[in-house]
Amino acid sequence: MLFSRSDFAIINRSFWPIYPVIGEALLQLAEELANTKNVCVIMQDHVGIKSQLALKKRGRGVKFYPCVSFSVSSSSVFKRILDAVFFMFWVFFCLLMTRPRKVYVSTDPPVLVPFIVCIYCFIFRSSYIYHLQDIHPEATNTIYPVNKVVLCLLKKIDTVTLGAADMLITITGEMADQICNRGLNVKRPVLINNPAVAFDTVSWRSEKIDGFAFCGNIGRLQRIPLIVDAIEMYIRSGGRLEFVFAGAGIYSAKLSKLSQKYENVKYLGQVSAIEAAQLNADYRWALLPIEDEVTRYAFPSKSSSYVFSGALVAAICSETTSVARWVISNRLGVVVAPTAELICDFFWRIEKKELNESGFDMNRHELKDKLKFETFLQELKSVIL
Repeated sequence: MLFSRSDFAIINRSFWPIYPVIGEALLQLAEELANTKNVCVIMQDHVGIKSQLALKKRGRGVKFYPCVSFSVSSSSVFKRILDAVFFMFWVFFCLLMTRPRKVYVSTDPPVLVPFIVCIYCFIFRSSYIYHLQDIHPEATNTIYPVNKVVLCLLKKIDTVTLGAADMLITITGEMADQICNRGLNVKRPVLINNPAVAFDTVSWRSEKIDGFAFCGNIGRLQRIPLIVDAIEMYIRSGGRLEFVFAGAGIYSAKLSKLSQKYENVKYLGQVSAIEAAQLNADYRWALLPIEDEVTRYAFPSKSSSYVFSGALVAAICSETTSVARWVISNRLGVVVAPTAELICDFFWRIEKKELNESGFDMNRHELKDKLKFETFLQELKSVIL
């Protein structure tokens, strides 16, 4: 027989070493499973995964099936859809080759790839674990309004996938509620918090820089145009706090232009996870802007790293959102209503030191324990192994 049947397959478009948190966790999971099982990983390749594995002496015993990637976060919608569809066909081809008995699949990319896994598992009587980092197509619809008929069809497809899964995993209680609202046959998901990047190599300052850091996707959900307007309003009225942005996305050019215009604004583009951790640790405040509607279906991944950075968190959203409740209940910082005037006023309160910071939890021991990489990996192993 040309291809022996695999025991376990891990499917995630994003992988190690480009995605050092989730990607590293999935690599460690694959390595541990490979000690006793026939394991394969299906993913997209950005840096020559096989040469990187050989260089770092990783992935022993694991079979990798990398697919070429031809889009990034700043690519056009059409190009990203084509990339996802191409990856979907690649996944199905690899599943037919390896015929795994059990599959782990996430919402990276959403809907179509998990549905392909569902079809495969139905035909070959395999089981699968569905990890929902975001809930689609609802989350997609908040960015790009989808035709109502298409939206309904995609929701029905994903509901079938949810209902047939052996196990569901998601990251917040509100997201679990939204998943359960899909249908009576949808199981209650297991909750596993997304972990933070490692802060082991960070150099800690005796005094943090007075200003704000933002490290993450410069995309449609992060209210970037609003943040830019508020910063311009603040600086034009004489504000002197520093602002640093790192990441890539559709609004990268907008931030680059802002940084060229004002000396106390920096845009660094895409940086490594280690560099992002250092930036978060250097600044006194971390910006956490998010569109209200999407918080029902997703939770910003950078929030975990903000906890470990020791920065105070400025959530730019309505007080009724899950993000706002998370910031307030854990005493991480403040919630600022999403208007340019109120954000500008908040910047001035910080510069004039008018904000009482005594009620904030700067140690965050309990929350850090929940968000450690080791905790995430152990919880993931406990539901999969």
